[in-house]
Amino acid sequence: RCSVDNRVTRVAWLNRSSILYAGNDKWCLDPRVVLLANTKTQYSIQIQDVDVYDEGPYTCSVQTDNHPKTSRVHLIVQVSPKITEISSDISINEGGNVSLTCIATGRPDPTITWRHISPKAVGFISEDEYLEITGITREQSGEYECSASNDVAAPVVQRVKVTVNYPPYISDAKSTGVPVGQKGILLCEASAVPSADFQWYKDDKRLAEGQKGLKVENKAFFSKLTFFNVSEQDYGNYTCVASNQLGNTNASMILYGE
Repeated sequence: RCSVDNRVTRVAWLNRSSILYAGNDKWCLDPRVVLLANTKTQYSIQIQDVDVYDEGPYTCSVQTDNHPKTSRVHLIVQVSPKITEISSDISINEGGNVSLTCIATGRPDPTITWRHISPKAVGFISEDEYLEITGITREQSGEYECSASNDVAAPVVQRVKVTVNYPPYISDAKSTGVPVGQKGILLCEASAVPSADFQWYKDDKRLAEGQKGLKVENKAFFSKLTFFNVSEQDYGNYTCVASNQLGNTNASMILYGE
């Protein structure tokens, strides 16, 4: 907007050095620039669908009986943040190094932060585009969230999933006492990524799936060995072996009578 009075004889709007409007005559070819008002008190133009290239100085030039006058206004164009590039989901062995990248655009330049989506995590773990984790541990697996904000609009967020692979670790394997003729269960719990494969041995002999009177049930984090009708011959030392691509571990337990 440009305020004028009755002493003004000529008016024009300029963008840098090019004339947009002179009086009611349009000089520019841009259909987005329109004349809003040319009255005794106001000379105003409107720019529709503003683009970043519209940023810069605009000059209202007026001619009076005495001399020309100019009034300048600077248009600042703001742009909501947008994440244009972000790392893909990644799978890495424990102890390895991880580099995550999050590139965002916006005006003013957005602030970028990374945080670990975890109950134990507190606050941001990086306050720029790059997140470096050296010697990653299994506790550092999970989702990492990149946030880009610049106060023009709500922050935009995207997530990257980091899977940390580690060899099996048997967390629970207890010996069990069961009377003859009763049902007995030996349980072997193991955490591993990827999930562990389980095998059972009695002394040095591997137990086959479907062996008479036995049932082996394998899940992602445990294996269950069930005896439907315990006999004297079932008593003894059993070994559970848990393995994945990164290694294996075993634990021994005893099935005993009363």
